[in-house]
Amino acid sequence: MGDATENKERTHLTRAKRSPKICGTNYPVSIGFIVVNEFCERFSYYGMKAVLTLYFINYLQWNNNLSTAVYHAFSSLCYFTPLLGALIADSWLGKFRTIIYLSVVYVIGHVVKSVGAIPDVGDNTLHITLSMLGLGLIAFGTGGIKPCVAAFGGDQFEEEHTEERTKFFSIFYMSINAGSVLSTIITPILRSDVQCFGGDCYALAFGVPAALMLVALVVFIAGSGMYKKNPREGNVLVNVCRCIGFAIHNRWWSPRNSPRREHWLDWAQEKYPKQLIQEIKMVLRVLALYIPLPMFWALFDQQGSRWTLQATRMNMDFGGSFVIKPDQMQMLNALMILLFIPVFDMGVYPLVSLCRVKLTPLRKMTAGMVLAALAFAAATVVELNVIKTVVQPPQAQECLMQVLNLADGDVSVRIPGHSIFAEPIKSYEDPLGYTSLPLNDSHRLFQIAVTHHGMDYSCDLNLTEHTAYSLVIHSDSPGITCKLVEDQITKSEHGEAFLRFINTRSENFTITVGGAAFYVPSAYGISSTKAVERGQYTSVDSISDSKQYNIDLGLLDFGASYTVILQQGRQARVHCQPLAVVQDPDNLALKKMEDVQANDVHIAWQIPQYVLLTAGEVMFSITGLEFSYSQAPASMKSVLQAGWLMTVAFGNVIVLIVAEGAGLEQWMEFLLFAALLIAVSGIFSIMAYFYTYVDPGRLGNEDAGNVDVLKKEKESICKSDTPKSTRI
Repeated sequence: MGDATENKERTHLTRAKRSPKICGTNYPVSIGFIVVNEFCERFSYYGMKAVLTLYFINYLQWNNNLSTAVYHAFSSLCYFTPLLGALIADSWLGKFRTIIYLSVVYVIGHVVKSVGAIPDVGDNTLHITLSMLGLGLIAFGTGGIKPCVAAFGGDQFEEEHTEERTKFFSIFYMSINAGSVLSTIITPILRSDVQCFGGDCYALAFGVPAALMLVALVVFIAGSGMYKKNPREGNVLVNVCRCIGFAIHNRWWSPRNSPRREHWLDWAQEKYPKQLIQEIKMVLRVLALYIPLPMFWALFDQQGSRWTLQATRMNMDFGGSFVIKPDQMQMLNALMILLFIPVFDMGVYPLVSLCRVKLTPLRKMTAGMVLAALAFAAATVVELNVIKTVVQPPQAQECLMQVLNLADGDVSVRIPGHSIFAEPIKSYEDPLGYTSLPLNDSHRLFQIAVTHHGMDYSCDLNLTEHTAYSLVIHSDSPGITCKLVEDQITKSEHGEAFLRFINTRSENFTITVGGAAFYVPSAYGISSTKAVERGQYTSVDSISDSKQYNIDLGLLDFGASYTVILQQGRQARVHCQPLAVVQDPDNLALKKMEDVQANDVHIAWQIPQYVLLTAGEVMFSITGLEFSYSQAPASMKSVLQAGWLMTVAFGNVIVLIVAEGAGLEQWMEFLLFAALLIAVSGIFSIMAYFYTYVDPGRLGNEDAGNVDVLKKEKESICKSDTPKSTRI
């Protein structure tokens, strides 16, 4: 059986050598299939992930913290599974079959995820089950093929064609960024602009990435006959772990009088070659530097979670008809990484060198950490301004209340034991905002006193904690009537406006605003509160029991909540302010009140934090990969790749823990992450100062046991020819 497999692999190798080249060059035709495959796969991954956080919140009805935690748990799993994929490829199936089999798993995961986003399929429990199963399969698929595809592409070249191989990697990673940019633009549009099943079309937003992953699989299989398929070489990571395990075991169980050895790994010399042990020593020195690195990724990967949630509470209008989606802002990172790599290589780094400052790799990485921390400091400043338009939800044993005075004169409201409405409230006055009212229990019955035209009236209010209310007071025979209405104070995650109507007239109204229909009963009837798309509503159909009106609601802005009062025309009052009463020629007057302020911080204010974070990524991630590859022997580069992916995985675990356990306000959480990364960058800079650069090529010399010391951190180091991309 083994001979048959080996013969088959030799046959594939021979066939690959005879495969045609592209336009007479040294580029094999097979790499075209691999590049297209990678573009489609990255489109499917980043496209699905772009809308994932909003899917959790709006479709599965999870809160922000749980949505963030699950998002980062998924991201973390996607970077743990490459270890399993590498093990399967190197020890069992080989790269080609691993890519095919796990791509099938990948496609199935996408399909299951898309089915879970169809409202007509089962209840919410089934949707959650399908979503989690789909994400698990996707994580196994994308992580499993991650260490295989790029390496398989490199295998297609002959050993002497190193320049072509390097250019292939540049094209390969360009396809990754192209897939990322396009998907983060397109899938949010599919989610929001295409309506299906009565709401946002998450099934389509997940279905298109599923189709792209299926295309990726078909394209990869189509090139099967042209691929060069090298035989399995065994898993280096497994050998490293076995060597380390044997050294620990041998040292632990050795007699006490055994001669001391220079390094604890030397206890493996009885079983493993000396060169392997020296190579592992070099790798462990680099891996020790990796210990602080997860904190950078903890900040970096919040672009798709916390920063997206911040964007939903901002003004997304860029003028004209161009309105960006909150989950489209992530495309800035992919776009700017393409711009910043040549800018830093040909501009920033040479200019710094002219100032006689030596930017060694570890110094660049430290600077990248500082830039990422500054990005979160900028995000903190933005968040502090964003929350000025947000009504903070009431805490336990507390509610919020505002008073709408629709009576024909001023009223005074007194609540026993409290002085929250000390001043008289004018008739049809815009509310001054919500006031906190302590309940001292989960429920409480208040009997309040209302004074109108010198007469006192009492109203019973049954209030519940964690709830916001509007107390509507209006004239009624023989005096005053109170109505208590629950309010919508949470801003829409889509940037929509919330709207309701109060009808002071004697006839019922049906009003259609956008796609939302409001039925407003007569005699101070109150409609339900509904979400409407942000926009100018200058011609809205309003049908009463006897007549049709055309009303002007003006701009219903991002994130605002409005109460519109329908009045008799003669009661109209004109104010010199934006929320003015509009006099209708047919004697229907409107009074528009803003209960929750619109999002007045423009989403463009997120651009500085994206600029800083992307600059930090260029200095940290690309430099880190180059440094790691330059400090490890060729046989150990896959081990360092695994270690690098682990730093990303553990970074996402940090976010998961903070999101679920810290319970901080968002701006405080941003500030905490910035402070932690500054502290970690200080620790890393100290570790870097004492790090000694080595030359892995010297291990082949006669004295393999002595690692050649080249330069201290204060000195420069030559760059490796590692491809410049961070989207792995």
